[in-house]
Amino acid sequence: MSKTVWMFPGQGAQKAGMAKDFYENSTLARQLFDEADAALDFDLKDTCFEENEQIHLTEYTQPCLVTACLAMAAELRKRGFRPDMTAGLSLGEYAAIAAAGGMSPPDAIRLVRKRGLLMQNTIPAGEGAMCAVLGMETAVIETVLSGVDGVTIANYNCPGQLVITGRTAAIETAAEKLKAAGARRVVPLKVSGPFHSPLLESAGEKLSEELAKVEFHELDVPYYANVTAAKVTDKAEIAPLLAKGVSSPVRWQQSVEAMIADGADTFVEIGPGRTLAGFLKKINPGVKVYHVAAWEDMESLVQ
Repeated sequence: MSKTVWMFPGQGAQKAGMAKDFYENSTLARQLFDEADAALDFDLKDTCFEENEQIHLTEYTQPCLVTACLAMAAELRKRGFRPDMTAGLSLGEYAAIAAAGGMSPPDAIRLVRKRGLLMQNTIPAGEGAMCAVLGMETAVIETVLSGVDGVTIANYNCPGQLVITGRTAAIETAAEKLKAAGARRVVPLKVSGPFHSPLLESAGEKLSEELAKVEFHELDVPYYANVTAAKVTDKAEIAPLLAKGVSSPVRWQQSVEAMIADGADTFVEIGPGRTLAGFLKKINPGVKVYHVAAWEDMESLVQ
């Protein structure tokens, strides 16, 4: 039996104008944006819809991207399109949990506003960094990093692409060692901190305090957690996994492989960009992959 995954992108996919066409065409999307705008301490709609630099700052990116993704998902659901399971890359996990029924969209959006502030402000600007490592086996990367203090793997994205994280000076050392060991490219990422690093454990502890205030619901469908790459069906697991996720690696490749093992054969990337679709082609080119980033994408998918 065919099973469909809704998957949601993480930070870096954001772009000015995202979901504006959903806001203009969908009552549900408009209501979600208006509620989020009223609940936050900045102008969400202007930041999402108009050209600006603020959208690329972590504290604003996170609520904007999750709102845009959930607005798209709301209209898909209204049209009778449903997932059998969900997953999200890093930040996208919050959208995945809300889409799976585990928490309300307003709670997800408020949480990622707090999460963004914590992630941006825990380590002073310039002291942390991240790099994508391309064209190198995971085992080789892990061996090289074992000789560099303060650098760990942040993302297992797909075969041939991992992300490393840590102190800036240590990342620079690791980058040179990885290139010397045969990495095709080591690309610095435009981020404001060493995300998914043990350096952010204190941010995860503070996020736990915010998570304790949220009412989580029984899941309508399972989602797959970044921290474990395992299926989550118990709402009691959600908060601890989200708190740990701030400082733990994102096991995206492993999550996709687990979903395919559980019967997933159709993946729908909901949100701007095509990052996750690109990863899917490298993880398993045999699955079907669709993309909803614009109103016309949604209409063609649900016909």
